[in-house]
Amino acid sequence: MRVAVLAFGSRGDTQPCAALAAELAARGHAVTLVAAARYAWLAERADRHAWPAGRADRHAHPRLVGGAGRRSGVAFVGLSVDPVAVVESEEGQRWLRSGALGFVRGFRTVVEPMAARLVQEVDAACAGAELVLAPALGAFGRHLHDRYGIPYRILQFQPGEPTRAFPNPLVPLTTLGPLGNRASYAVVERLGWLVLGRMVNRLRSGVLGLGPLRGSPFVADRRARVPVLCGVSPLVVPRPADWPEQVHMTGYWRLPGAAERAYGEIEDFLESGPAPVFVGFGSMVPDEPERLAAEVTAALRRARVRGVVQGLPVEEGDDLRVVGEVPHEWLFPRMAAVVHHGGAGTTGTALAAGVPNVVCPFFSDQPFWGRRVAALGVGSRPLPVTRLTRDKLAARLIDISEYRENAVRLGRLLRVEHGVKNAVDLIDRA
Repeated sequence: MRVAVLAFGSRGDTQPCAALAAELAARGHAVTLVAAARYAWLAERADRHAWPAGRADRHAHPRLVGGAGRRSGVAFVGLSVDPVAVVESEEGQRWLRSGALGFVRGFRTVVEPMAARLVQEVDAACAGAELVLAPALGAFGRHLHDRYGIPYRILQFQPGEPTRAFPNPLVPLTTLGPLGNRASYAVVERLGWLVLGRMVNRLRSGVLGLGPLRGSPFVADRRARVPVLCGVSPLVVPRPADWPEQVHMTGYWRLPGAAERAYGEIEDFLESGPAPVFVGFGSMVPDEPERLAAEVTAALRRARVRGVVQGLPVEEGDDLRVVGEVPHEWLFPRMAAVVHHGGAGTTGTALAAGVPNVVCPFFSDQPFWGRRVAALGVGSRPLPVTRLTRDKLAARLIDISEYRENAVRLGRLLRVEHGVKNAVDLIDRA
């Protein structure tokens, strides 16, 4: 079967999709990973996992993609639109800081011109597919189904199906009560459609030649009972009892071999003393990076721990090292604790590492993951990045040992979970 796997966003959004692509290819499917061009290396890694060099049937499964003969494995289509680059740009930062009205206006001036190109590129990449796996964001599965009749599955990296158990992960509250929790999903989705609906329909008409959607695609997907694969562990978020049967919580989608090489310089630092604390906020760009870097450095020293810092302008010393692009799967298990922004992918990796977490959320679903970390007893209560000071962070680092036992126990369970296998089993059965 020709399968297109769509990945939009940061590495934390893309690597789980590469894991699915690898397992699908290993089972003989012809897979194309469609993601920002910067993640071509993830497709190469997925391809190596799907077809190890010594495997006798490495090239045994012919496939057709876009009319051209190719052999089985994981192909890659690089998108010229890179959401991470947009967010990190000066224009993107001004947009994010522009307030509610400016944010809405920015969709027309900042997002829509790039979105048209993105839709064109995704449409071209998926035209020959027999199945599309697409994140809920953007509703690309529905658009491609409407255009070509391709069946699709929805991929979720946070639990986005309405439930009475907890509010929509974008709502920064622990609970609104059972009725309020469930209602929060409809509110968030309707607000999202109010902001994006006209733009979506312009793109459907102008790029895909489709008629308009009359309401939120989320509602239409539920009405059609489109299968949902949620790449989250039920050990971290128990599956709500009121979810319908087509919504599956499979466990995390981890890409084997993501930490297959060593990193000499940082290894020397790790071996020269006690385990350090990692501090990094992924693709998040703080308003005042120099101030935040100073607070982090002072907190590490006040707590008397060594540090490994990623993405902040800190000054190295005997007790502190700066790292660039180092796989978290390799680095986190070597840490005493992990301080991060609470992205879904980073949180899953940090929990699987079996070390305590300190979540410093910026926005979106990050406060939700910070609350889950605290509720599981594997880390402190969240410390929003806007409130991060040396005193508050140091206090959490000093107390981190009280979470170690729970973190080790949860990490051990997560590392033997078969999230990718569970997800692909569901795809194959359908």
